[in-house]
Order: sequence, then structure tokens, then C-alpha cells
Amino acid sequence: MERHNQTGVTEFILMGITDSPELQAPLFGLFFIIYLVSAVANLGMIILTKMDSRLQTPMYFFLRHLAITDLGYSSAVGPKMLVNFIVDQNTISFYFCAIQLFFFITFIISELFILSAMSYDRYVAICKPLLYTVIMSQRICWVLVLIPYVYSTAVSLLVTIKIFTLSFCGYNVISHFYCDSLPLLSLICSNSHGVEIIILILSAFNLMSSLLVVLVSYLLILIAILRMNSAEGRHKAFSTCGSHLTVVIIFYGTLIFMYVQPKSSHSFDTDKVASIFYTLVIPLLNPLIYTLRNKDVKFALRKTGEKVHNIF
Repeated sequence: MERHNQTGVTEFILMGITDSPELQAPLFGLFFIIYLVSAVANLGMIILTKMDSRLQTPMYFFLRHLAITDLGYSSAVGPKMLVNFIVDQNTISFYFCAIQLFFFITFIISELFILSAMSYDRYVAICKPLLYTVIMSQRICWVLVLIPYVYSTAVSLLVTIKIFTLSFCGYNVISHFYCDSLPLLSLICSNSHGVEIIILILSAFNLMSSLLVVLVSYLLILIAILRMNSAEGRHKAFSTCGSHLTVVIIFYGTLIFMYVQPKSSHSFDTDKVASIFYTLVIPLLNPLIYTLRNKDVKFALRKTGEKVHNIF
């Protein structure tokens, strides 16, 4: 990454969400609460699914890693975004910008494939219940999360190195509230066409391949449910998938809107709104959706609350 010295760019200025002074304080308060609740909720989900004996099944194993990825990418972006509301000029060093982009991409891609692993888990639970414990063994569960972590790290490293070894023009103002690939590409003087193609191909592949697993899994689940004779059985099957399906629709919908479109059609203001949604709101929604719709999680929370109350 030595080439940045040739352009004189040693730091970037993050424009943030808004430049209206009267909105800085209320938006800081709003996003601080959202980030704090999100961090506590996801950390609580990680601890709860690790400690409670009722939550030691593959579904909660994947839910724990979903919470880890939510906490990961929201924390890569959230604290630095909040700083923007309380300083006159929010700067980020060249290398810290690269680190932020690396961790953000790593956790976002990991979440895509963990969501697809969760859909496969639901398919096995509903369509092959007698073989569930055999197919979804602890070893297979670990493989289904480790592969996404390793793959996402490699992709993130490739994209980050490709962007930060290009020549920046000297203009260092990023029209965003964090270091994302598209705003950074707009600051590059040298030919960035190759990097843009790589990002577009990888984004499309990651979204579509993981989404294909989700769609096929749910198609097979739907066929299995329609074949059930018992109305109670159908309701139970739908209820086990409801939370995951809600999360999938929100997450994939936002990312497809953001990344699978040509650079020329991007509006940074529109991208900011979408980015706020998936970097801060979705990590808050995920634990809430699973908590409100899941009896086991609610029972575990109630039991943990009773234990804490007894201690004090």
C-alpha cells in the first residue's frame, strides 16, 4: 500500500449523514441508542445461545454466528459514524479506512452465507427430520460457518488491497459516513475499471449464490409443507421458518438494491439511507425478530432474568 504517498492522501474526511447543524444532536441521540441497543441485543444473543442448555441445537448455533456478524459489521461502522456528529471534521487515516473497509466487507459477506446455511438447516429440519441430527452434526455446522469466514476474509482482503493500491487524486472527501468501496472508487485517478468489475462480479456472485441456496431450500420446504396432512404440522413448520424468512427478505433486499447496479446509477444520498438501514437497523432487527417470534429464546431470556433477579 505504499503508492498512496505519491498522491499525498494520508487521511480521508467522512462527510457523514447530514451537514445540517440542527440535525446533528437529535441524529446522534437516535443512532447512539440504536447502536447501543443493537450491540447489547446481539451480545446478549451470543451469550444466551452459548450458555443456555435449551439453545444448543444447530439453529441456535447459526443464530449465534448471525449475531457475531451483525455485531461485527455494525461495530466496524457505528462508532466512527457517531463521532461524525460531535466533531467539526471527521477524519479517518488512510490505513484505518482500509481496515474499516476490510472488516465491513468480511462480516457482510459472512452474514450472507450464514443466512443461507440457516435456510439449509431449516430445510433439513422440516424435510428430513429423522436424519436431522446425523446431517446437521456439530462438524457440519462448523464447516458451514468456517467456510464463509475464510472465504469472506479472502474476498475482503482482495478488494481492500485492490482499492488501496490505486492512485488517489488528492481530493480526500468521502461522500459517506464510512469507508465503503463505491465512494472510495470515485476518488481514484488511475484506471479503476478492473476493480469495479471485480467488485460487481463478486457482489453478484455472493448475493446470487447464497440467495439461490435460500430459494431452493424454501421451495423444497414449501413443497414439504403443502404435502402435510396436519394443519398443526403446517403451522409449526411455518412458524420455525418465519423469523429467518423475515430476516432474509430485509437483508437481501437492501443489499441487492445497494450493490447489484452499475456505478453510474448510484446516488450517494440514496446509498446513505440504504447503508444506515443495513449497517445499523438490520443488526438491531435481527435479535428482536428472533426474540419476539421464538418461544425457546423468550423462555431462556425469562429464565436468565429470574436468575439475575435471585442473585440481586
